Amino acid sequence: MSQTSNLPLEPFTLESLKQFTATDMKRVNVVIEQHLSSEVVLINQLSQHIIHSGGKRLRPMLVMLAAKACGYEGEKDALLAAIIEFIHTATLLHDDVVDESEMRRGKQTASSIWGNEAAVLVGDYLYSRAFQLMVQAESMQIMNLLADTTNTIAQGEVLQLLNINDPDTTEEKYHQVIYNKTACLFEGACKTGSIITDSPAHCSDSLGEYGKHLGIAFQLVDDALDYEADSEELGKNVGDDLAEGKPTLPLIHAMQQGTEEQRDLIREAIENGGLDKIEEITLILKQTGSLEYTHQQAIEHAEIAKKSISSLPESQAKQALLFLADYAVKRSY
Repeated sequence: MSQTSNLPLEPFTLESLKQFTATDMKRVNVVIEQHLSSEVVLINQLSQHIIHSGGKRLRPMLVMLAAKACGYEGEKDALLAAIIEFIHTATLLHDDVVDESEMRRGKQTASSIWGNEAAVLVGDYLYSRAFQLMVQAESMQIMNLLADTTNTIAQGEVLQLLNINDPDTTEEKYHQVIYNKTACLFEGACKTGSIITDSPAHCSDSLGEYGKHLGIAFQLVDDALDYEADSEELGKNVGDDLAEGKPTLPLIHAMQQGTEEQRDLIREAIENGGLDKIEEITLILKQTGSLEYTHQQAIEHAEIAKKSISSLPESQAKQALLFLADYAVKRSY
């Protein structure tokens, strides 16, 4: 387990979180490397490219922390964390194809290097590898949970596709998409970590609720940062959502609050995509308080996430989870 278990039970910083989870995340990386290889060279090249492209590894970290928070001391947590990372990586490969993205985490996307066909097929390979590993986990409960999670993610992808270039997308439809696409995997990661401990159902439910609201907060901040952050720091092109015609919460709120002229400008931008009016749109989002509104919603969900695990026993893992909820809404990338 972690070599830093003697840290004082106090609020974390990003650096102390990295230290606390370092040993466990090394175990996860070993499992990922063991099960990533294929006899097909292109699969190895493409998988290695995206797995090692500098992601936060937040979802597998949640598996490990949830297991720790429930007192787990075995080795199966690393296998489950690798499964979650494979599912997440597969979704990224498919996302970048659908969105025609050229940058991911500050690097070229796999689809822009090897082509859409290869990216989609390797994404399928990672999904199937994840299900092979689920069988190794020997838990029908985990298999059911992650099968449902993967299906929900796929539905979210289709829902988002239906919303693209639709300026009449409601907040309700938007929230359904971000739950399906993002939050349900956070939820699944946390519940998976608790299931292997044989904890009471209420512990699993509490951690699942934490993951759900953490994931919602995380995506809300992402959608605000698309209009606020620096491209180099963000790791992708600022304004990508607008370029793709995605009606995210900042745009939805601005259309509700703006003048008729501002609404018409945003409507046209969503319908047509592109970045021709990015500066005008960004100004409108500031004038209507839409970025602040989005951040405030993120803060509210982060607070719900923290309250969800209030009944868990005090531990460093619980403190780490509380820190992550705060970090999710304070980050700049």
